[in-house]
Amino acid sequence: MKKRSYKILLAIFLILSVNSAVKAQSTIEVPEGYTTQIGNMVSMLEDLKERVTRSVKNLSQNETDFLLDKDANRIGAMIIHLAATEKYYQVYTFEGGDFDPEEFKKWETALKLGENARNKYVGKPIEYYLTIWDEVRKETLAKLKEKDDAWFKKMGPQDAMSNQYAWYHVMEHQANHMGQIRLVIKRIPKK
Repeated sequence: MKKRSYKILLAIFLILSVNSAVKAQSTIEVPEGYTTQIGNMVSMLEDLKERVTRSVKNLSQNETDFLLDKDANRIGAMIIHLAATEKYYQVYTFEGGDFDPEEFKKWETALKLGENARNKYVGKPIEYYLTIWDEVRKETLAKLKEKDDAWFKKMGPQDAMSNQYAWYHVMEHQANHMGQIRLVIKRIPKK
């Protein structure tokens, strides 16, 4: 009888543990120091970045460099592409323009991906790419903390999109690539 009670208690504990872990992941809370709308976006951006990072942080060099096919992008290239895209939207929203020629040269391959990225982003550990993305994100968070919700609603250059929509695009871009990255990881041949 004691064995059965132990199993029931263990099952209840596990159900409650999983339930509270899932619940913690399913909330959007404004981090300290941000206005409401910007804070909501920061919460979602950080959640996506954490999920992408969790998916890739333990990849070996071979896994980081794996190509699904001749036209695919390596996982490392997709991570630096996320950093480059975020960097571009920093310039677009915080400075009101595009990359200057020097910035464009630095980030061009990562932005465009394709053959040049397949050749350039190989042979580096996953931590190399994650560190670059961490540095870009640190700047994003610092600059967003300086802004308010009125700025967030303002239209950007040429009235193409609001600052909020630009950061929404960064978020959806991360979500799309998270799916691609996870698909590639599932297709890596197992040893």
